[in-house]
Formats: sequence, structure tokens, C-alpha cells
Amino acid sequence: MNIWRGLVLCGAVLALAACSNSKSFSEVNALNNAKAVGSPFTQALASEYRDFANSELNKEYDYPDALHFARKGLAAAAGETVLPEPISDWNLLPEHMNELSTARGRLLVAFDMGAREMAPKEAAVAQVRFDCWIEEQEENWQAKNIRGCKEQFMDAMNKLEGMLKPAEFPPPVEATSATAAPMKTEDAMYLVFFDWNKYNIGAGAQNVLDAVVTEVKSRQLKGVHIVGHTDTSGPKHYNDRLSNKRAAAVRDYLTSHGIDATLVSTEGHGEDELLVKTPDNTREPANRRAQITFQ
Repeated sequence: MNIWRGLVLCGAVLALAACSNSKSFSEVNALNNAKAVGSPFTQALASEYRDFANSELNKEYDYPDALHFARKGLAAAAGETVLPEPISDWNLLPEHMNELSTARGRLLVAFDMGAREMAPKEAAVAQVRFDCWIEEQEENWQAKNIRGCKEQFMDAMNKLEGMLKPAEFPPPVEATSATAAPMKTEDAMYLVFFDWNKYNIGAGAQNVLDAVVTEVKSRQLKGVHIVGHTDTSGPKHYNDRLSNKRAAAVRDYLTSHGIDATLVSTEGHGEDELLVKTPDNTREPANRRAQITFQ
């Protein structure tokens, strides 16, 4: 980690190991003893960060980074959404910055497409190996460690994208088989997912909505109905408004891409119809969604 971030974590300009040693042990020990809650993804993420933080502390003797990643693990263990490391937080050479930016974008697209819900373990591995890669790349002296983190990230991403592709691209029909009947209008349903407390359309959601646009234009429909949803974190009245904003964002995307606005109707159900049942005040990525059906 950049030395200035390590010093800020300590709160004083002292020798790096001296200022961070005791804090790192306490944070890592807290993570070692934490009982993870939340979604399968956040629980898997807490486990991966636990292993990473312990490795940084006990094998690499990198106390500031052990502290940093232990804190991320504790947040995940509490059920919070924790994102992969921002590129701007690390001192990288331009060629490394470009490569890691592309990799991070690839990971976020997979998350937007539901990877955290579909394959929580693999998604957690991909995120922590990305964080490992960027941490090692900033240090830029242990080529074996850089290569290991990068290769493990790439392997995890290939697995994730392999799981997502069947849902994105239907298998080709055999030439000898009869042409499959098109999906019935009432059976068609599309889901797009949102980050916590957000209603903007991410890259993965755009891919789904582009498919919706193509499908709507190929059919004679009476209507397109969009229902926004939230998870249970935050007040109910706030979530009601947020769910309507999510539905409206999907509507605006469709109409801006050529769908007749008179066909589109929206409503928000807030936290009333959870895809994954959770207690109140729980951040659950699968519940932060908009559902699109045809009429």
C-alpha cells in the first residue's frame, strides 16, 4: 500500500511498522473471530479477505495492507456491500493502470449481470484476487506474487463469465431440429440489478436492457411493465421512492433506445417483494432489482 495511506491509517507520521503493528493485529484478529452474516456472497467475501489479511500480516509482514483488507473483510462479514479496490487509490504505472482498469470493469460488468448471486464463491474469489493483484502491482517487486494474483483473478473471471454466458446467449438450435417456438409473451421476464442505494443503469444492466429493446421491437406488444424493488436496508418510505426511481431509470433507458413511451408502465414495490428473504436492514444485492415483463 502507498506509504501515505499507511500513515493516515495510523494517524501520525511514525515508522510504518511501529505505527500499524498493533492495529493490524487487532483488526485481523477481529476478522478471524467474526461470524459472517448477510448474503452468500458477503459471507464468502469475508472468508476470502480473512485469508488475504492473514497472509499480508503473517507472511508478507505488510501491516498497513493487512489492516486495510481486514477492515474490508469485517465490513463484508457484517453483510455490507464491499467493492473491489478503486484504481485511483493506488500508485500504479500507466501500463498497469490501464490493464487493471480493464480488469476491474470486467469484474463489475459480471457483478451487474448477477454473478454475486449466481456464483457467490467464485465472485468473492475474483474480487479478492483483483485486490491482491492491485496491491502487489503497486509494490511491483515480487513478480511471482503479481503473476499469481493476476492468474487466479483471470481463472475466476473465466469461470464467472462461463456461468453467465448461457443466460445471456441461448444455445444454437440444431440444424436438423424443428424451429423452436418463440417464447410466449406472458413468459418473458428480464431482471436488472443495482448497486446499494443507487438507481443508475450499470454496464451489465445495459446489456440486459439492450436485449429487451431488441425483443420488444421484434414483437407486437400491448405493453412493457417495469417493477422496481429494493433490499431491506434503510427506511421503508425511502425504499418505496428508491424502487420507483429504479423503475423510472429502466423506462428512460428503453424509451431513449426507441421503445414507444406509451407502451411502458412502471411501479415500485420497495422492499415488499424480496427475491432473497432477509431480516430488516440487510443489504442484499439480489433484492436491488427491476423486473421487466411483457403484455
